[in-house]
Amino acid sequence: MTPQARVAAAIDEIASGQRAEVTLKRWARANRYAGSKDRAAVRDLVFDCLRRWGRTGTFTEDPTGRDRMIALTALSGGVLDDLFSGQGYGPAPLSLEEHEALGRFLGSELEPLIEIPAWLRDIWQADLGEQAGDIAQALTTRAPVFLRVNVAKASMSQAIDLLNSDGITTLPHPHVETALIVEEGARKISISRAYLEGLVELQDAASQASITCLPTTVTGGILDYCAGGGGKALALAAWCNSAVSAWDIQYDRMKDIPNRAARAGAHITCLTSPPTGTFEVVFVDAPCSGSGTWRRDPEGKLSLTPEQLASLCVTQVNVLKDASKHVAPNGYLVYATCSVLWRENVGQIDAFLRHADTFEVQEQHQFYPSHMGDGFFVTVLRNQL
Repeated sequence: MTPQARVAAAIDEIASGQRAEVTLKRWARANRYAGSKDRAAVRDLVFDCLRRWGRTGTFTEDPTGRDRMIALTALSGGVLDDLFSGQGYGPAPLSLEEHEALGRFLGSELEPLIEIPAWLRDIWQADLGEQAGDIAQALTTRAPVFLRVNVAKASMSQAIDLLNSDGITTLPHPHVETALIVEEGARKISISRAYLEGLVELQDAASQASITCLPTTVTGGILDYCAGGGGKALALAAWCNSAVSAWDIQYDRMKDIPNRAARAGAHITCLTSPPTGTFEVVFVDAPCSGSGTWRRDPEGKLSLTPEQLASLCVTQVNVLKDASKHVAPNGYLVYATCSVLWRENVGQIDAFLRHADTFEVQEQHQFYPSHMGDGFFVTVLRNQL
């Protein structure tokens, strides 16, 4: 496909009104001639547009997919006359009206939080203060790719060398000792030997940092509460050199854990009923707004509602309370979210501690989206019983 044809395809998919992943899969099935690079390029264009949905939405009063792609191309420094040329199955050249709209668009001054849904802007500003605009802007860029080295199977240098032999160039993360920053070859990871043999897993660096603040040996058992797909359970098993019990209120979310654990050489038991007893470590990756990961899931930002955020905050209160009952004396309770909002993070810990007087904060970190990782929050509490 030509670059022009890729833009035309992205216009059609943006205009479809369906979830991006759904419509992109449908497009790929209907256009078998498109190679992997073409599919990746179209996907990147669609997701870049979703990340800039607020800004591209100001191009016209009722923007079409074409309007948004014109705006995105201009914002990205692309040459509009080359991509909108009407050649190579590409979109038609810009009309006089579109050129005039483009001039107004590029000359307009915008609300710093234009990419944050209107209903969320006051909350965003209140929770993030002076950083609110910068964090909103950071979420408009593509997220880097990180790998977690499975330290139960390989050293950092061994993983780097094996990845390099498959054309994947990585660098050690300067702050997270299990993390690699992928510089080249990210699309080859899933077929690389290091991945297939369980030496590495895809996992954001900030997410990994929530694990590396724990002891490297845990003998009193680990419970991954709200385990989901098992990313934290795998990391806990490797870092803490321990078996892990995984629990999620929706059991089907854990369906991939057995295969992932087998590849990683980890011992993870998926519980079919609510956990009982106590554990040395209880890890709570709480349901949240996902606001720290909106670079990866920009539709999460667009679909979040005030009612959903309020409900998530109530769920976080209940999950923390329930999970804390399973922490052994002198054990650790880890509360983590991929949110940047105070009310889902420090606010929840402060509220919890007002009623849980045996727990004490050992570590607390709030990461914001950057080239070093996603937005992420983690608090490690110790049960002083």
